[in-house]
Amino acid sequence: MRIALGVEYDGRPFCGWQSQAEGLTVQDTLQYALSQVAGEPLGGELISVIAAGRTDTGVHALEQVVHFDTQAERPLTAWVRGVNALLPDSISVLWAHRVPDEFHARFSAHGRSYRYLLINRAVRPAIHSGKVGWFHAQLDVSAMQAASRYLLGEHDFSAFRAAQCQAKSPVKHLHRLDISRHGEMLVFDLSADAFLHHMVRNIVGCLVYVGKGKYSPSWLSEVLAGRERSLAAPTFAPDGLYLARIQYEAKWGLPQMQG
Repeated sequence: MRIALGVEYDGRPFCGWQSQAEGLTVQDTLQYALSQVAGEPLGGELISVIAAGRTDTGVHALEQVVHFDTQAERPLTAWVRGVNALLPDSISVLWAHRVPDEFHARFSAHGRSYRYLLINRAVRPAIHSGKVGWFHAQLDVSAMQAASRYLLGEHDFSAFRAAQCQAKSPVKHLHRLDISRHGEMLVFDLSADAFLHHMVRNIVGCLVYVGKGKYSPSWLSEVLAGRERSLAAPTFAPDGLYLARIQYEAKWGLPQMQG
């Protein structure tokens, strides 16, 4: 049977999502806990988990979606409370749902949303260290909002793509790029059909350049049109980046968090 899970995690203790030989990843940790609940490994192999998208070292998830196959008959509560009892505090399964075999956490998704949190004040954060980005100089949110509009729609986002990105095409459709200030906190909300490697962090870095007055808002259109990574700002810190939501068709019936 195939089971889908919604998973929340703090990315700080892990070397990203993707499995590694050292085992210090979210995927490895989750697979080990699932295998214990399932009474596996069978033949020496752990349950294999497929995620909607990979996250880098230090990047968090509010609701990553994964799926796995198992022959173990367990109530859905076992895949939530039972697995959580075996996971570190930095990972939590939010929900479990039986899905058809044709469901695929990555390929069935039609959209993804990210959130970036940025503290904008003169001194670095302590309480939220590792959970937010930080920029010391006052940022002009209005200028950043004006710049963000150049990126909306379907474009070639090569200028915002990491060199190691494995996506087949740099063309993505950015549906949403909202920026709001809440006291010292700036919130960036982005939604697209899919994202390139480092795309969100590179966009945030460029918007910070505009916000601090280094460039005018129209500079974003020049960077986008140039399609060269060297034209854009440096990649911003991973600390404030959260995989917020994966969008699926209603036919799958996933009990995803609302909002």
